[in-house]
Amino acid sequence: MPLPFRALPPRRLDQLIALCGLLGGAVLIVFKVYERPEAVPLWAVVLPLVVTAALELVRRTRPVLAVTVGGLAFAGSLFVGSLLATLIMYTDLLYAAVLYGGPRMSRVLHLTGGATVLVLSVLAWYTGGTSAGLLIVVVGSLVFLAPVWTGDLVRRHRQEAEAERLRAEQTALLSEMDRREAVGAERARMARELHDVVANHLSAIAIHATGAQSVARRRGLPEADPLVEVLAVIRENSVQGLAEMRRMIGLLRDSGGGEVDESYAAPDLAAVDSLLAKARAAGRDVGLDFEVEERGERGELPVPVGLAAYRIVQESLTNALKHAGPGLVSLRLEFGPRELRIAVDSPYRDEPGRGLPGARAGLVGMAERAGLLGGSFEAGPRDGRWSVRAVLPRAGESEGRA
Repeated sequence: MPLPFRALPPRRLDQLIALCGLLGGAVLIVFKVYERPEAVPLWAVVLPLVVTAALELVRRTRPVLAVTVGGLAFAGSLFVGSLLATLIMYTDLLYAAVLYGGPRMSRVLHLTGGATVLVLSVLAWYTGGTSAGLLIVVVGSLVFLAPVWTGDLVRRHRQEAEAERLRAEQTALLSEMDRREAVGAERARMARELHDVVANHLSAIAIHATGAQSVARRRGLPEADPLVEVLAVIRENSVQGLAEMRRMIGLLRDSGGGEVDESYAAPDLAAVDSLLAKARAAGRDVGLDFEVEERGERGELPVPVGLAAYRIVQESLTNALKHAGPGLVSLRLEFGPRELRIAVDSPYRDEPGRGLPGARAGLVGMAERAGLLGGSFEAGPRDGRWSVRAVLPRAGESEGRA
């Protein structure tokens, strides 16, 4: 079937077939292209044409009714004056009955069609000889059997295509289940590694920091002593990091196949003050001070944007504590209507330092976070200071890409 007809809804297609049959039959009747036009009354030719055209409208929904009444109308047209348009529409009714009626209808029409061809060919052979009998066999097979064979073939092809589609969907479903199982196993493995390695190290740091605080108290060191303050910062950060690590481990395990752990709340810029307080306490001994400036209305930030901004600020302040010289570290947050701009400037020491495991991994992670949200990131020396610049889209495309 041509592509424009395939695009039509089934009901519209049936209406189009009926209309074409009526118009074609009307043209044939006007030019009297049917048997014995002088002897046959006009209504006897028009009535079967109209009946078969009307049955085209229900050929999908009522195939038994369509093929039964259509057969009577076609038989009547054969006795009074056969019209080609009526013949063509009747063959289409046979085709549709097999296609939409199911295997049982196909068997019935094969039997009735074969019996009709046999009876008509025997009668033609008895009255007109062998040549007439063979002619009726050919014509009868084209009228009564060929549409049935065609409909049966198309129906089988459709059933095979549907079976292949279901098999493909089942294969895709199994592949998705395998993928989810692999992701769940990988999450569980990551959770085990985090628990057995990182969490244990953080626990050891917290325990040693607590022990060092106890030793300092036994020696009578005051709370304002720099050593005591440093030990308190170390213990607090290790305990907080351990708690967050355990929540992340629970999130990885639960989201591997079950529900996400709702107790884990992703940090955002609301915790910037806490980051600055910890940074000030840790940087006091090395001559570092921190300040923050906010511009614009913060409003509601999407969770991925807030988390990425928090991690970028956190990593920037951590890098300043590790690498910056004495001076002022300034943090500026600009909340625009469409984007969030983060700027961190710290004193820059242009001298080689001791290589640490994972060096520059923080810069790569910040760039990846900004890139996943459709933003930009750059970091490097500028005018004698170390500059970090990040731009994160607030909403729209960035949420979908995140």
